[in-house]
Amino acid sequence: MSAQPSKTLAESAAEFGLNPEEYAVILKRLNREPNMVELGVFSVMWSEHCSYKSSKKHLSKFPTKGPRVICGPGENAGVVDIGDGQACIFKMESHNHPSYIEPYQGAATGVGGIMRDVFTMGARPIALLNALRFGDPSHPKTRRLVAGVVSGIGGYGNCVGVPTVAGETNFHSGYDGNILVNAMCVGLADADKIFYSAAPSAGLPVVYFGSKTGRDGIHGATMASQEFDDASDEKRPTVQVGDPFAEKLLIEATLELMASGAVAAIQDMGAAGLTSSSVEMAGKGEVGIELDLYAVPQREDGMSAYEMMLSESQERMLAILKPGREADGQRIFQKWGLDAATIGFTTDTGRLVLKHKGQTVCDVPLAPLFDDAPLYDRPWTVTPARPALEAIPDPADWRGAVLKLVACPDLASKRWLWEQYDRHVMADTLADSATAADAGIVRVHGTKKALAVTSDCTPRYVQADPYEGGKQAVAEAWRNLTAVGADPIAITDNLNFGNPERPEIMGQIVRAIDGMAEACRALDFPVVSGNVSLYNETNGAAIPPTPTVGAVGLLPDSTKRAGYGKLLAGDVVILVGETRGHLGQSLYLREILGREDGPPPPVDLTAERRNGDLVRGLIQDGIVTTVHDLSDGGLLVAAVEMALASKVGIALSGQHADLAMLLGEDQGRYLIALPAHQADEVYDRAEKAGVAAEPIGTAGGCEIAVADAKGTLLFAIDLDDLRAANEGWMPAFMGV
Repeated sequence: MSAQPSKTLAESAAEFGLNPEEYAVILKRLNREPNMVELGVFSVMWSEHCSYKSSKKHLSKFPTKGPRVICGPGENAGVVDIGDGQACIFKMESHNHPSYIEPYQGAATGVGGIMRDVFTMGARPIALLNALRFGDPSHPKTRRLVAGVVSGIGGYGNCVGVPTVAGETNFHSGYDGNILVNAMCVGLADADKIFYSAAPSAGLPVVYFGSKTGRDGIHGATMASQEFDDASDEKRPTVQVGDPFAEKLLIEATLELMASGAVAAIQDMGAAGLTSSSVEMAGKGEVGIELDLYAVPQREDGMSAYEMMLSESQERMLAILKPGREADGQRIFQKWGLDAATIGFTTDTGRLVLKHKGQTVCDVPLAPLFDDAPLYDRPWTVTPARPALEAIPDPADWRGAVLKLVACPDLASKRWLWEQYDRHVMADTLADSATAADAGIVRVHGTKKALAVTSDCTPRYVQADPYEGGKQAVAEAWRNLTAVGADPIAITDNLNFGNPERPEIMGQIVRAIDGMAEACRALDFPVVSGNVSLYNETNGAAIPPTPTVGAVGLLPDSTKRAGYGKLLAGDVVILVGETRGHLGQSLYLREILGREDGPPPPVDLTAERRNGDLVRGLIQDGIVTTVHDLSDGGLLVAAVEMALASKVGIALSGQHADLAMLLGEDQGRYLIALPAHQADEVYDRAEKAGVAAEPIGTAGGCEIAVADAKGTLLFAIDLDDLRAANEGWMPAFMGV
C-alpha cells in the first residue's frame, strides 16, 4: 500500500480532528504510515463522538447495575426488566451539529438513528421523546431552526408510525450558535430475545442490508466532534439524508430476521457508518473482519473505499449471520424490498481488512481502533460559586409579572409544536404532551402495565453550579415519573457541553457527572445507556452545560395513574415538601428582572426520595389522581398549569403569599389535590413518613387568586387571561 508524503498525511490528520500526538500514536501502532482509507478509519473511531476520549474516565462514576438492569452501557441501548418476561430497551442521543447546519434532515435523521439503536437489539419502538434547546427568539436564525427541527421530527416519526409522546423545548441566547436536538426512543422486547453486537466467532458471513450507500454524511462523526465557526454552513454535505419509509421497512425486516433465528450479531450503521459497525462488532467479539467494498450496495457511481467506509447514509444495518443462513436473510430482504449483499466474513486475525476491486486498501489491527483509542484525563477547574442573593422585593405589579412569566418562551405552551407530532399512532398512548401529565405514558400492549417516560434538565442550574445542577436533572426526572405514579427504573443521559480542552468546560463536565452519579445512587436510578456530545460551541462561545436525562418508569397498574388536569371544584390543594423560598437562578429572576444570578436551589436527595415515595404510594393506592411536580416557576406556576389544564380556578392563601414562597424553585415538591374529606389520609401518611404536607388552597371559580395569611387579596387573574398569555406566545413567534 503506497503512502502519501508525511506532510500531506499529517495535514489530513489535523483536518480529520487528529492532533499531532494522536497521529504519532497511529504511526507507532502501525509501524508505518497509514494510507488515506486507514487514516479516515482511525479519525472517526478516535473522534470524541465515537471514542469518548475526554469523558470515559468520568463516566465510570455512574452506577450501572440494579435489580432490573439486563444490559447497561456498552451496547446500542440499555435494557431493563419490566416483568412478565418483557424488557424495555431505550437510549437518548444527540444530533446537534447536523440540526444546526440543516435542521430538517438533522432532526429527522436523529430520530431515525435513535430508533435503529433500539430495534437493532430486538425491540419494537413504541415511543419517541425529544429535548430541544434553541437560541434567543430574537436571533435571526431561531425561528427557521425551530420550524425545520420540528418539521423533521414530525416528518420522520409520523411516517415511521411511532408516537412522539413527551419532551421539552427551551430557548436561551447561549444556544444561538449551536442548538441542541436530543432524541430518545423506547422499545419493547421479550427479555429472553435480546440481540447483541459482538461477533461470536470467525468464519461467519457479514451481511449488509437496508438502503444503498451514498456520499451523504461523510465525516459526520468528525464534524460532531469539532467546534463551529462562521463557515459552519459549508459543512452541509456532512449531514445525512433520511427516508422514514425505508426505516419502516428496515424495522420490519430486522425484527423478522431476528425471529427467524438467523442472526448471530447485529449492529446499525450510525455515526461513522460502515467503519464503526464493522469495527465494533469484530472488536467486541475479539475476532477479525474482512470486507469486500465492491460488494456494498451503492447509489452513486465511482464511490471510493474511503467514501464507502465513512459515509453515514441512513437506514442501513450490518448483520453477522449463523452459518448457512444467508438464503433466509435474502428471502426476508427481498420480501421487504431492501438492498442486501454478503460483503465479507469474520476472521481469526484480529484485523480489519478492506478490499476494493481486488486491491487491499486497509489492513490494520482492530485493537487500536476499538479499545486503544487515546483516553484523556483533561485538566479542569471548579466553577466559581455564585454569591447568595440579597432580598428581592415583591413586584409592584403582580398581575403583569405573572402574565409575563407564563408567557415567557420556556413556560409558554408548546401546543403549536407538539400538535405536529403523531402522539397516538399504535393506539397505546395514555398520556402525552396534550394530556397534562408530568411524563408520557404508553401502555404495554396486552397487559395492564404501562411505561412512563420523561426527559429533563435545567441548564441554568448546571451553569451556576454543575454539581447541584447535575443532581437536579436526575432528581427532576425521578420526580416526573413519580408524579404520574410510576416506579422509576433507570435513565439514559445525553451530556451536552462545550470544548473539553478548556479547563472551565471540563470542570462543568466532571462536576455535573459527579452530581448526577450521586443522585442516581441515592434514588436507585442506574444509568443504562447514553451519549456524550462535546464541542458544542461557536467561535469559542460554549452552550450552557446541558446534561439531559431521559428516564423510564413502570406503572404496575395503568388505571392507577395521575395527571394535573383532573382538578375539581371543591378540592383541597396540598403542597408536599418543604418550601424555603429559593429564588437563585429562578425563572422569575431571569424573565422579570433580567438577572441570572445566585446559586441554584440545593437538592436534598433524602428528602426527594422520602417525598416522592409518599406521593407515589398515594397514587398507586388510588387515593390521589391529581398531581403536579414543582419546577420552573415554583408553586405559583404549578398552580396556574394545574388550573389551566383542569379549567378550574385555585385560591391560594396563607404563609405562601409572598414572592419567595410563590415563585421560589425549591426542589422535591409536589402539588396534589383531592376532595377535602379525603385530605386527612394524606396528612396522616405524611406525618408518619416525616414529610411536610399542608393545605395551601382550594379549587373553584375561574381565576388564580392569592391572599395573605390575614386574608388580604394580593392579586387575582382570570384563567382566560392566563390562557391567552400562555398559549399566545408560540403561534405569534412562529407567525401562525
